[in-house]
Amino acid sequence: MGRTAEWTAKGRGLLGKMPYWSSRGELGTWEERELLRARITELEAVLDAVSARAQADPDRSDLAPSYVAKARLELDAARDVLSHRTHPMMRRAAHLGVARSHLDVALNLMVWTASLDDVKALLPDLAARVDEHFAPRDPRRIRIKEIAQRLNQPDNRTLEPSERSFLADTVSLARRLLRKETLRVRSFVRIVRLVTIGLGLAAVAVAWAGCYWDDMVPLCFTPEYRNTFSVVCPTRTVTGFTSPPGTDAIASASRGADYLVVEIVGLVSAGIASAAALRRIRGTALPYGVPVVLALLKLPTGALTAVLGLLLMRGGFVPGLSALDSTAQIIAWSVILGYSQQLFTRSVDSQGQAVLDSVRGPQSPGSSGADHRR
Repeated sequence: MGRTAEWTAKGRGLLGKMPYWSSRGELGTWEERELLRARITELEAVLDAVSARAQADPDRSDLAPSYVAKARLELDAARDVLSHRTHPMMRRAAHLGVARSHLDVALNLMVWTASLDDVKALLPDLAARVDEHFAPRDPRRIRIKEIAQRLNQPDNRTLEPSERSFLADTVSLARRLLRKETLRVRSFVRIVRLVTIGLGLAAVAVAWAGCYWDDMVPLCFTPEYRNTFSVVCPTRTVTGFTSPPGTDAIASASRGADYLVVEIVGLVSAGIASAAALRRIRGTALPYGVPVVLALLKLPTGALTAVLGLLLMRGGFVPGLSALDSTAQIIAWSVILGYSQQLFTRSVDSQGQAVLDSVRGPQSPGSSGADHRR
């Protein structure tokens, strides 16, 4: 017993030295996490320079120590959040959003601390943030432009406290709007993932029920050829009936693998449709796999549409297609029906792209000067 505990402790110690084990809670984008760490280092250097200039400014020297101290606390908090063991596990990329929130607060505090020259240097970035998230006729956006025009005049050397407060508050609101848009993407991904899991469980349940009760709802057809009837199922064909086969004959011809075969064919066909849909995907820099969950949604949907489509055809819902002649025809229609899930998931694809486009940023389509409706 003691030897087993010793081996377990040694194994854990060995795993603890492995890079993968040390980052087991890190589920977000590694590049983005390192980018945020580099941004923290950059802001620390900028904060040192801003603090030194603010100390030399008689109008800012009394406020600089307090704002600088708070800004450093926010940068330290952002660095702690980005470490491997301080954020909750199994919350995909949540620590990245928390770190950005701390960085945003530090930037706002720097606006309060910065001298007039520093504010002028920050104005292009502040104005771009506001332009991304406010409509062209929004009074806050117009006010930002007026302040920028006044500060850029050569003879202007003053920045009113009310203007500084307005800049900090408006840019802070713009960053909060960006965070809400990002959280909306995460919520959309979670909803699609849950729906995909639900449809996957439904497909498994249908396949299991078809294997267990193979004669409950057979996926079989009864075509007639020269006064001879047949029972055609996805995995078997029985011929030689001189009269229309009854329920017992159809039930005896069905097999437990009928539903499973149809669902596999529909799933493979939906997978091909997912691959074909990749041509419309532009990708995203967000740490949430919207294209991936949309592609996975098609797989169980295709399996279920193949089964449900064949049931509709067997019930005579589609005129002229109530009696398929061979097993090959059933499989062929399963392929078509599995691919036809595009009719149901196309609207979800459009919504996913709309959710991605709603996240405004320097690389967002139409982000500059576009009217962002809310």
